[in-house]
Amino acid sequence: MPGANNTWDQAKRRAWLFCFMDIVSRKRESLFCFNDNESVIIKVMNKMTQRPILNTNLDSETYRSYYYLKEELVEFCRYNGIPSSGGKIELTDRIAYFLDTGSVKKVTRSKKNTIEVGLITEDTIIEQNIVCSEKHRAFFKEKVGKTFSFNVQFQKWLKANAGKKYRDAIEAYYLILEEKKKGKTKIDKQFEYNTYIRDFFEANKGRSLEDAIKCWKYKKSLPGHNQYEASDLEALSR
Repeated sequence: MPGANNTWDQAKRRAWLFCFMDIVSRKRESLFCFNDNESVIIKVMNKMTQRPILNTNLDSETYRSYYYLKEELVEFCRYNGIPSSGGKIELTDRIAYFLDTGSVKKVTRSKKNTIEVGLITEDTIIEQNIVCSEKHRAFFKEKVGKTFSFNVQFQKWLKANAGKKYRDAIEAYYLILEEKKKGKTKIDKQFEYNTYIRDFFEANKGRSLEDAIKCWKYKKSLPGHNQYEASDLEALSR
């Protein structure tokens, strides 16, 4: 039927808008942004925040000074033909390059050569491009105990410290466990929300998660860094 497709498209847009407004009304943290020629969804979102819309009119400096969800970055990349795989830091750099040059930055993935490891002792040198195998797991369980596990921080330490000895890795593992107990484990940059919430509660004992999230939403609407500051409490008086 003539006009049937157009009617269906309008119905889908209305459905997305109603879904978006429902998310907003429930004050959920994760909001999805659809870059569809500055569609009505983006316009609604723009009215609710001080952030500029993520589009090709931005320069990279302005873009980097605001917080955008990974979902928004992925959608922008897909819309503009930019590779959308990888973490948030990689996506941020690709978009900044695109905004500066108008060109898509090539993504090259080099194949890593893994080294076959033989018998592991405390004096064995940690190999380049280490792959945490069952042989490695058995060694660490023997030295550390049955509770050993390859947590993310320890895996990163191993990959960053090729050339050191496995006795150094054992010491590093215990240190990471101690830092976890103290709640001081470093959180990767792409997990800014987690870092903010943790720092908020460290500085504001007794405050609620709702207060923390309200301050976080206020913070990410501002240009600049997204680290917690005492001045962010201003959001609670609004």
